[in-house]
Amino acid sequence: MRFPVAKTSEFIRFAFLTLSLIFPATTKAQKTSVKIVRSGFIFDEAPFASCHASTLLELKGNRIMSAWFGGKFEGSKDVSIWYSVRANSKWSKPVEIANGLQNDTLGYACWNPVLFKARNGILYLHYKVGPNPRTWWAEYKTSNNNGKTWSPAKKLPNGFLGPIKNKPVQLAAGDILYPSSTESLDEKKWLIHLEKSDKYGNNWRKIEIDCDTFGVIQPSILTYPNGKIQLLCRSRQNVIVQSWSEDNGESWSKLSKTSLPNPNSGSDAVTLKSGKQILIYNPLEAGKNWWEGRSVLKLAVSCDGEHWKDIYTLENHKEGEYSYPAIIQGKNGHVYLSYTSLRKKIKSFELLVK
Repeated sequence: MRFPVAKTSEFIRFAFLTLSLIFPATTKAQKTSVKIVRSGFIFDEAPFASCHASTLLELKGNRIMSAWFGGKFEGSKDVSIWYSVRANSKWSKPVEIANGLQNDTLGYACWNPVLFKARNGILYLHYKVGPNPRTWWAEYKTSNNNGKTWSPAKKLPNGFLGPIKNKPVQLAAGDILYPSSTESLDEKKWLIHLEKSDKYGNNWRKIEIDCDTFGVIQPSILTYPNGKIQLLCRSRQNVIVQSWSEDNGESWSKLSKTSLPNPNSGSDAVTLKSGKQILIYNPLEAGKNWWEGRSVLKLAVSCDGEHWKDIYTLENHKEGEYSYPAIIQGKNGHVYLSYTSLRKKIKSFELLVK
């Protein structure tokens, strides 16, 4: 039987709609549940008045290490890097692991620690030292015994900053990608880029990204099959901004907006073993003051990096700062996250995300 063209078109539309209702798109069909295993503050008392910018790493034996910067206030010369380890559900007392002392009379603030463990077993602590984010430089320490002892501080090669806030990713071939960014001295330009080293942390090189007219910093890395990678960035445009690579991070698309709001605040993301992408972020717009928009903190999930859905609310307040999160997945499949709570404490969660 042959249908007139108009009726055929209507039939096709009807059939497509019917199939869509029966077999909805994968990103919409897959439901995600969140269950809290445990939560709490990493410390109740500490030898610093203010803290910020935590990072997480899994150690052997289901232990979790966290590091952050702490001192009188952000940018103060006494600000150093502190860390704690969770074992048997209990966090150890915070211990200073790095500082910005240059000599007996000169010191600078430390900023934004990033923990990373390479496949060869070497543990890295990346961080910044300097008066401010426009003039800071990159230092790092290494450990061969899961953080029991650390090497002296070393500087990255000139012109390299390493991971600015979020964790690197080690590619299948062994090379390490570092999500990086710069803030210019005139404060008019925020630009992201990637840095890449070999598996030993040597032979550094830059990978440039076309940032168009966006002001962006602090990217996080998500991975997909067949060498596809996505960056999600903090921006001045009230939206999380993205870039895509189809060749394991060698080249990148021009930046574009996502559907996710961003109040000029840091976020973090992780690719789960299931293939789902999890983002932790502040889902508001910026206010008149820099801390406004950081009073709500949520988790969002995506199966393709394009369509995102909020799945859990970690903090929901009219005011206050709950920000600068870190998120990882452990070998046991659990998701671990941490973030700044009112600049006084670091809060942590262990979740089951299915």
